[in-house]
This record gives sequence, C-alpha cells and structure tokens, in this order.
Amino acid sequence: MANIHDIARVAGVSAATVSRVLNGHPYVSDEKRQAVLDAADQLHYEKNINAVHLARGKTETIGVILPFVSHPYFGIILSGIASAAEKNGYKLMIVQTNYNVMQEMDALDMLKLKQVDGLIITSRECPIELVEDYSEYGRIVLCEALSGNLLSSVFVNQYEAFKSALSFLKEKGKTNIGYTTLRMEGKSSSARKKAYEEQFGEMRRHWVFDQALTIEDGTRIAGEWAALHDRPDAMVITNDFVAVGFLLECRRIGFSVPGDVSVVGFDNHPISSALNMTTVELPLQQLGEIAFQQVISVEISHMEVPFRLIKRGSA
Repeated sequence: MANIHDIARVAGVSAATVSRVLNGHPYVSDEKRQAVLDAADQLHYEKNINAVHLARGKTETIGVILPFVSHPYFGIILSGIASAAEKNGYKLMIVQTNYNVMQEMDALDMLKLKQVDGLIITSRECPIELVEDYSEYGRIVLCEALSGNLLSSVFVNQYEAFKSALSFLKEKGKTNIGYTTLRMEGKSSSARKKAYEEQFGEMRRHWVFDQALTIEDGTRIAGEWAALHDRPDAMVITNDFVAVGFLLECRRIGFSVPGDVSVVGFDNHPISSALNMTTVELPLQQLGEIAFQQVISVEISHMEVPFRLIKRGSA
C-alpha cells in the first residue's frame, strides 16, 4: 500500500508537502498541490483513517449504545442524537446490544481503543461500576437518573411519570390497576413497582405483564388479561405501541375501552393521538439532543427532562 513517501517521490515534493496537501492545509502552491493529488491517484493511495484519528486525538464520531434499533422509543432518542450530531459535524456509530453485557462491553472498548470520541448509552444491562471504569477513556452519557462526577446523565423521572398515571386513574375511581414492563429486573421497573406500592400496597404478581415491547406483545397481553378471573379494571402500559396492541385486541374480543378497562400508554407517539389514547408524553427527541450536547461537552452534568400526562378517551 502506498504511503506519503511514495507519493512524495512520484510528485517530486517533500513528504511534509504531501502531508499538508492530504490534510487540507493552506500555503501549498497550486502546481505542487495538483502534483500530489495526481501522484496519490496514480498510486491508488487511501488515507489510513485510524492513523489520522490517533494524530488528531479525535475521531469526530460518537458511539450510541441501544438495546433495540427498531423500537420507536429508542428510535426517537436516536433521532434526537442524530439531529444534534449532524448540526455539529459529527458521525454516529450505532451498536445494538439486545441487553447483552458482552455486546455492551465491546461497545465500551471502542472508547478505550479511541474508535469514538464518546459514548451515549440509552439503556444498559452491565453494572454501573463497569461503565464508570471506562470514563477515563472519554465522555460517557447515560439516559437514566444518575449522580456523581464521572458520567453525565439525562433522564425522565420514571418514578414520577408512572406515579402521575396511577394518580390519574385513582382519581377516576380505579383501584385495581395492572401494568406492563419490558424487564422485571430493570431500573425503570423498580421505580414503577415503588410508585405502585406506595399508592396501592403490594402488587398482585399476575397483574404485572412483562416482555412488553411491540404491538404484538400488547395483543398477547390482552389475551392474558382477558383470561384472568380477577382482571384489573385499568392498565398502565409503558409503551404506546404495546398499549395500542392491547387496546385493539380488547375491543376485538368484545371488551370496551374504557368501559371494561381503562388504558394509559407512555411516550405520546402519534399513533396514540390517532386512537384517542391517554398517554404520558416523554420528550425523547429532546432527551437525545441533550445527550449529544453532554457527550461533546467538557463538563459533567445531570439533566432531567419533563413529562406530561395527555388525557384522551381511553381512560
């Protein structure tokens, strides 16, 4: 593979001149610049981008760790990150992990190996202590509630957001409330469990439906709900797409919403408006934009973004 010394020999200039031309520096005559470009083309020269990154100490690339690329919740966060990255001249490297710890560690190693300038972790499975160990290699931002001076964070208060949905249903006279979650052991799930038990006491385990991610999951959960002899008369469904699947399946099998069961979703995706569904709005686009600004900042910061209950006809 040709290097700058080969180009210098063919072009009849110094290696320093070749370096200035290839890196876009001024103060090179048009004649010498063209000679270098012609020689580089003749030798099929390709710049070693890793060497350039090491020399500059910067890749102008940010890594984004997310569990699922295709899911709307993470897709909207990613959209916010991408919008801010484009405005600031950065590229993104996307890593889908499926909550696999080894995949997350591989992504963290990108920071250690200087393949990215920083990392944004939208959701994680690996221990926080492990993530903190990598902070010496570059900026890391987590999309969750956090404190301390090693990592930045931007988050929605999941406890308060879930509590607002429960309080709204309680005001409506609902006391038999079930809910969905993606992972029983997740940090957000713990916040929801705490909010529920503070208002209604110990949760009936069979009123918590897990593995809730897609419209199809909502359809499945509606079937599980309908099969119960002591069905909840309200459901807080922590994802609008799951809520849509639940709502439509309930109506298909003969239950009315909100007559037989009230439904509150999360995210305020446009589909919730189309179906007149009550939901908790989470400003995920803004969260992604803030996460990007944090990852390129030299300061450690912790920011909370507000949620909003949108009252419609499903509850």
